[in-house]
Amino acid sequence: MQTTQLDIVPFGTQHLEGALALSRQAGWPHRLGDWEMALALSTGFVVLENNKVVGTTLTTHFGGCATINMVIVAEAMRGLGLGRRLMDAGLNAARGEPCRLVATEEGLPLYEKVGFRQVGDIMQCQGVCAAVEAPIDVEWMQSGDLAEIAALDKAAFGADRSKLISYMKDIGRFAVIRRGGHVAGFGATRAFGRGEVIGPVVAENAEDARKLILFQIAARRDRFLRIDTPKDFGLSQWLAERGLIHVGGATAMQRGGQANLSPRVKTFALANQAFG
Repeated sequence: MQTTQLDIVPFGTQHLEGALALSRQAGWPHRLGDWEMALALSTGFVVLENNKVVGTTLTTHFGGCATINMVIVAEAMRGLGLGRRLMDAGLNAARGEPCRLVATEEGLPLYEKVGFRQVGDIMQCQGVCAAVEAPIDVEWMQSGDLAEIAALDKAAFGADRSKLISYMKDIGRFAVIRRGGHVAGFGATRAFGRGEVIGPVVAENAEDARKLILFQIAARRDRFLRIDTPKDFGLSQWLAERGLIHVGGATAMQRGGQANLSPRVKTFALANQAFG
C-alpha cells in the first residue's frame, strides 16, 4: 500500500514548474513568467505530495499591508483541509499586517472563515480591440517619472508598492498624463496569460482613466488584452464597446485595517491586486 506524505514547505524557484502545472489544471491563464514575477516579490509556500506540487499560496508585503495571492489546491486534494493550512501559512507570513485578496466564488467560504470581508466587486474584461486613436495628451513615461508614479500608486492603493512598480517598469510599459510638469496619472501594461494585461491605472477622474487605457490599446492593435476594473467605477460598458468584453468577476476582500482610496486619486483598474 502506497503512503502519501503531504508537506508544506517554503516556495522556491524549484517549485515554479509544478506551480505552473497546477494553475493550468485549475484553468488559470498564468505563464511561467507570471509565476516568476509573483514569487520574486513574495513569500510563498507549497504543499508537496511525494515531491509533487499540489497546493500554493503567496504573501506579498507592501508598505502597510500584504496581499494573499495564488491560493490553489489540486482538484484531487480538495476536502483535506489543505486550503485552510495554506491560508494559515500565508497569514502567518503577513506578520499581522492588514491583508487583501481577490477571491473566486469557490474560495469565498474559506476566506470568510479566516476573517476576510467583502469590500468590492471586480469585473474581468478581455478581448482583442479594434484600432483606436491614441489620445494626444498621453505619452510614454520617462526614466525620471518612476518616483511620481510610485507615489500616485501609493495614494490610490493605500500602501507602498514601489518594488512592484519598479519590477513592472522592466517587463512592461507605463504611459502617463502630465499637468504642470508633473505626472497626474499613469497606466501600465505587461505580458500576462494569453496576451497582455492593462493595469494598474491611476487617474484623477474617469476621463483620464479612459485616455490612459485608450493609449495602451492603441499601441497593441490586434493583441489579446485583459483589464480588471472595480464594478463601481462603471467602465465595463465603455470597455465592451472597444472589444474588452466582461467575461467574469471576483470579489475584493480585506482582513484588518480599512480600505483606503484617496478622495483625490482613484485606481480605475487593478491587475488582481498584483499578479492575477
